[in-house]
Amino acid sequence: RAGEGKMAVQAVHLEADAFLVCLNHALSTEKEEVMGLCIGEVPPAEGRPRGGAGGGAAYAGCGLRGAVDTSRIVHIHSVIILRRSDKRKDRVEISPEQLSAASTEAEISFSRDSSRLASEMTGRPMRVVGWYHSHPHITVWPSHVDVRTQAMYQMMDQGFVGLIFSCFIEDKNTKTGRILYTCFQSVQAQKSSDTARPWTDCCKAVEVVFLFTAFNDISYPSRYDRIEIPIHVVPHETIGKVCLESAVELPKILCQEEQDAYRRIHSLTHLDSVTKIHNGSVFTKNLCSQMSAISGPLLQWLEDRLEQNKQRMQELQQEKEQLLEELAALE
Repeated sequence: RAGEGKMAVQAVHLEADAFLVCLNHALSTEKEEVMGLCIGEVPPAEGRPRGGAGGGAAYAGCGLRGAVDTSRIVHIHSVIILRRSDKRKDRVEISPEQLSAASTEAEISFSRDSSRLASEMTGRPMRVVGWYHSHPHITVWPSHVDVRTQAMYQMMDQGFVGLIFSCFIEDKNTKTGRILYTCFQSVQAQKSSDTARPWTDCCKAVEVVFLFTAFNDISYPSRYDRIEIPIHVVPHETIGKVCLESAVELPKILCQEEQDAYRRIHSLTHLDSVTKIHNGSVFTKNLCSQMSAISGPLLQWLEDRLEQNKQRMQELQQEKEQLLEELAALE
């Protein structure tokens, strides 16, 4: 691949609780795409890589050969779900003001968190290290617009990565649903025709508007190709506080999107009474659908998780009492 030897990121470690939030967000809507920001860190070169492996170790399943440079491994600890300013089937648009506010929120939220994150990260500050979006019913590979958008962000941060979650895909042989995900960066394509990668595997362009709304309308002399970054999901028995808050925030954000869309339509002066009643019914129907498909299962999952935690606490309490009895017998 073009520029593979100069790739700034060697691997991405995505924590399981952040991975869960990404999947829930991607599966929240089948008709439009969703998007969010990845929050994490890039440890210094002398730091030890996380995920249970020591420095210089090879990570199984990541497709890496030889030693791993820990300063080129991006660790994603949580995500921030963004509210879409424009909902379309082939377009997900976020206002620049919201992106800036999300970046500030990331710094504030993680600097104040003194629980698991603070102890595991040794006080290192968190920042926005990437972005993710969904591809419902289409291929997991990034479109040429995704690649150009990714290239724009790498101009500001070479370690910036992009994640794509392809959902609502059915396997033709087994007739079962599949969820695919990938991590990528952009590299400048070489002029040689044998190294340029055609984009015939992309069904359509997916526009993502970030900081500069006119970015996709500008013609650039250079072409960019995607380069796949190995991604490793780091298992966790518990769910971090920030990831739990992001999961709970998802129904609120979806409700806000529906409210914004309804208010824009309702503010039009030329609508007659019947049309307004119809729009109100559609708004109510959409909110009920969200409660049934998202809020209800999320509440049930939280209740099940609480019950598991209570059972685990009882088991640990019994184990503690047993150990205390054995200790007293030894004395």
